[in-house]
Amino acid sequence: MLMARSWAFFMPIILSYKVESMAVSQKKENVLSQETLMSELLSVVGAYSSRKQLRKIQQAYQVASSAHLGQFRLSGEDYICHPVSVALILSHMKMDADCIMAAIMHDIVEDTDVTLDELAENFNKDVSSLVAAVSKLTKINFKSREEAQAENMRKMFLAMAKDLRVIIIKLADRLHNMRTIGFMKPASRRRIAKETLEIYAPIAHRLGMHEFRLELEDLSFAAIFPYRKEAIANGVMKARGHRKEMLEKLEQTLVARFVNTDFPGVIKGREKNLYGIYQKMKRQSIPFNEVFDVYAFRVIVETPEQCYQALGVLHALYKPVPGKFKDYIALPKSNGYQSLHTVLVGPFGVPVEIQIRTLAMDQVAESGISAHWLYKTTDVFGDSQVGAHEWLRTLLETQKNEADSFAFIDNLKVDLFPKEIFVFSPKGEIVKLPAGSTAVDFAFAVHTDIGMACAGVKVNRQMEPLHTVLRNGQTVEIMTSDFAVCNPNWLNFVTTNKARNAIRHHLKEFKERDAIALGGQLLNDELKESGVTFGDLDKDRLDEFLNAQQLGSVDALLMDIGFGNRMPLIVAQHLIPPVGQEEPSLDISKGKQSTATLNIHGAEGMLINLATCCRPIPGDKILGFFNPGRGIVVHRTHCKNTKEQRRKNANWLNVQWAENVDGEFSSDISLDLQDGRGVLAEIALSLSKSGCNIENISMAKHSKNDSHDRFTITVRDRKHLARVARRLRGLPSVFKISRLRN
Repeated sequence: MLMARSWAFFMPIILSYKVESMAVSQKKENVLSQETLMSELLSVVGAYSSRKQLRKIQQAYQVASSAHLGQFRLSGEDYICHPVSVALILSHMKMDADCIMAAIMHDIVEDTDVTLDELAENFNKDVSSLVAAVSKLTKINFKSREEAQAENMRKMFLAMAKDLRVIIIKLADRLHNMRTIGFMKPASRRRIAKETLEIYAPIAHRLGMHEFRLELEDLSFAAIFPYRKEAIANGVMKARGHRKEMLEKLEQTLVARFVNTDFPGVIKGREKNLYGIYQKMKRQSIPFNEVFDVYAFRVIVETPEQCYQALGVLHALYKPVPGKFKDYIALPKSNGYQSLHTVLVGPFGVPVEIQIRTLAMDQVAESGISAHWLYKTTDVFGDSQVGAHEWLRTLLETQKNEADSFAFIDNLKVDLFPKEIFVFSPKGEIVKLPAGSTAVDFAFAVHTDIGMACAGVKVNRQMEPLHTVLRNGQTVEIMTSDFAVCNPNWLNFVTTNKARNAIRHHLKEFKERDAIALGGQLLNDELKESGVTFGDLDKDRLDEFLNAQQLGSVDALLMDIGFGNRMPLIVAQHLIPPVGQEEPSLDISKGKQSTATLNIHGAEGMLINLATCCRPIPGDKILGFFNPGRGIVVHRTHCKNTKEQRRKNANWLNVQWAENVDGEFSSDISLDLQDGRGVLAEIALSLSKSGCNIENISMAKHSKNDSHDRFTITVRDRKHLARVARRLRGLPSVFKISRLRN
């Protein structure tokens, strides 16, 4: 329906409101010859490029066509048709000539003998760099297809941070592959479609490329669940007829109301994409006939002020649904998206979603970062690109210490499509966070140093725990302290990648410092047995040993010792070999006993671990075993695992408790109890009066009148444990008490 009316009295322009057809045009990929595709490409690019640029594009086609000669796709068409089709997709987005050329040649380095140096010489460095960025890593041997894909994804994101055209080419490449995925085997179709849904469609959404995202989602949905897609498509087709009366009445009412306003605009109708409908049905566990927002309307006006005027017109016309209004103009999404969203109770009581935005906002909403090339006007598109660069910078900054490509992909999936909240700093600055973020996430979002020194938090001027989950609109104040320490337990509740990676990096550094200190102590103790100290060692001999072991520094050696990867006894023997004897061998296949004794103070950190099988406490006779990667594990001498370790020739050292031991230690005790009401409460009270904490209770055996229970309690030493046992034996409900050895 079209309606137009001149309101020259109010402003000298034509006011036109129109409702576009809601019929969805299904895109079909026609298998065309390379000449036809190239002719269409030149025709589209020629509308916005110079003749010189067209000649360069033709040259790129000739190079790619020659390089791919004799290569065919699964469809049977010449391989060159794929890169030209990718370039054609980009040409409709009015991408520049370098980007078009890179798209035409994006596979030749990976699949042919053409080199990047040749591309740089025959074209330019920009083209060469773009081709390098979208080419897969083929010269490295990966353990699996998944590892290769993960590393390629990391490489692409690093390139994206320098040039956003990289991801636009990659998305166009994936889009064409998805359009022609029907020629692949079912298993391959599902694998590629799953990757598209998990990575590429969310990337398109994160960069604001709405049209790309919708098509990628629907194509992937059809590849993974063809029958479900077909059923929903049939449902949508029938709904057009069933809801025709309601839609026509709504269209007429909206147009009639807006045509009487004093500002121009356009009303568009849209149909929800099939995958979006499927996701809503799945999320809410509802059938198709209960999905009422299959159709929605969009009101497009000239200025942001008119958006709010239009909102007032709509709310006066139909009642808004409470809690469904969202203002993305004042608070834009991370991808630059801006719009007002409201849900109205429309004709016949059916809820109707309406979006209100300006033309510039609409262009960014549809095209995202590609709007910069497509429209080349207004600062809104520049803001979208700035937002994309900021997201990439933050993502790569938080991942720079992550060596594992799989971890990078996992974190990327979390970061791609978060639901967001907005909170305020005490100065009124807006901080955007993923939904579910805590006060610690807020602290790290402000600055990493603030997060590290975080000691407390006030939410709306009230003291709250650091694990408090934040809500929209709250004012958050972080209190810091010079004595505050980053707590490993924060990893149990933080949600943002920035906070999680910063905490992990700190703990890794802390553990390494711990290992260096422990390694230095162990090596020094061994050297003292020979009457020397570390400072007395011959520097040349030390350097020779480090080079032979391919260690970059003394710290690396000490860290290896601290982590249990090297025996301090063997290292000491190499640094000061006995006079008149041959150089000792580095074969440590047989168990070695360290000659030094290590004192346990109870607060050694992460590299000295008390075994959980026998739970040693101060006063027990103990023995330490080197566990590669974990440091030293301390067992009781009579522990079954101690005998097993010795049988396996494990490397060990004498350890003993220091005179003054700090802290509390876990111990397992077994109790035979009379079963009855209040018995456990009686036991807990007795333990509390003895100065113990209960860590765990497990019921090993239970009969009609008695039970056999296992308690894990904390004690200071053997004497404390003995006092606890005496008090428990005095209870009438306790038949027997014993300490568990294993």
